[in-house]
Amino acid sequence: MERTRNKDRVALVTGSTSGIGLAIAKQLAIDGFTIAFHSKASIETGQALAQSYENASYNQADLADQDQASELIAEVLAHHDRLDVLVNNAGITAEIPHHELKQATPEIWRQLHEVNVIAPWTLIAEAETALREASGQDYTSCIINISSHAGIRPKGASIPYAASKAALNHITRLLAVSLAPEIRINGIAPGLVDTSMSKNWTDAQNLWRQRSPMGRGAQPAEIAQIASMLIASSYLTGEIVIADGGLNLT
Repeated sequence: MERTRNKDRVALVTGSTSGIGLAIAKQLAIDGFTIAFHSKASIETGQALAQSYENASYNQADLADQDQASELIAEVLAHHDRLDVLVNNAGITAEIPHHELKQATPEIWRQLHEVNVIAPWTLIAEAETALREASGQDYTSCIINISSHAGIRPKGASIPYAASKAALNHITRLLAVSLAPEIRINGIAPGLVDTSMSKNWTDAQNLWRQRSPMGRGAQPAEIAQIASMLIASSYLTGEIVIADGGLNLT
């Protein structure tokens, strides 16, 4: 039923050639969406993914460049002629001990906010008209911002990273008011997720095993399930779903 309902609807997932983004793109394809893949690099992988899914597309863009971010939306619309779902998954981080204040230079702050805050804002602003036009009586367009538990609790790879995700969370809540009722927007704040990036994060893995009620980190597909649920809902908006296996409770 869900697959039939989403036939001909288009979802753009940024950073979707690996990790959480790829898992979300695959889940939304299962749900019936036509997928617009994106990455900064991994061009061959993106092109191969687009060829392996019906009517899918791939677009390369460096989201740190706001012109390229704006052009990404234009390219998706030129190819698919509509946009129903935008998943802002692409992001960057920097590992800096929280007590090493001078290592968190203004340049690092700017780099992280450029990709983690300003780029999602630009994509949403450029996509707003198309998302509103795609909404109807039986469907509400949706935006999902992939944040982090570091934007909610005083944790994370660095203070600039955590602050960028906290900003994204608040933007999500603010836009839930200003974009309603035609567009819903929610966030997902994962904790540890088992990806190639986190495979050597021994301390984090031990923390999740020892202190989280679920006793482990998440699989990318489990974050994708949450995204699918939020998109399928016709009512939820302005929510930040903490997906850390209950670690926030301990």
